[in-house]
Amino acid sequence: MSLKIRLTRGGAKKRPYYRIVVADARAPRDGRFIEKVGAYDPMKAKDDPARIVLDTEKVQAWLAKGAQPTDRVLRFLDAAGLAKRPARNNPQKAEPGDKAKERAAKRAEKAAAPAEDAAA
Repeated sequence: MSLKIRLTRGGAKKRPYYRIVVADARAPRDGRFIEKVGAYDPMKAKDDPARIVLDTEKVQAWLAKGAQPTDRVLRFLDAAGLAKRPARNNPQKAEPGDKAKERAAKRAEKAAAPAEDAAA
């Protein structure tokens, strides 16, 4: 059984509240879970200590049993000093897509055409 430490959404419409739970990876996002290990309230200020609440002993126990945190939960655990999140780098992220490159090439051709006519 593959275990995940992940978020389940609660709260009202446009007022999210998340519980940090340990669940089977095959279970639905807001469905069955094994144990609640914390909470995350994104509506609170970023510097509010009650924004992320973790039961560190439970989290450490589940990590020792092999539970894998999702990326968002891993960020929380890294901030709490419970797990290490490796830095990511995607140098292609800022590069434009194929269609944008095609449009730029067409614009360059159109700009070059009047310059050639003026030179002739």
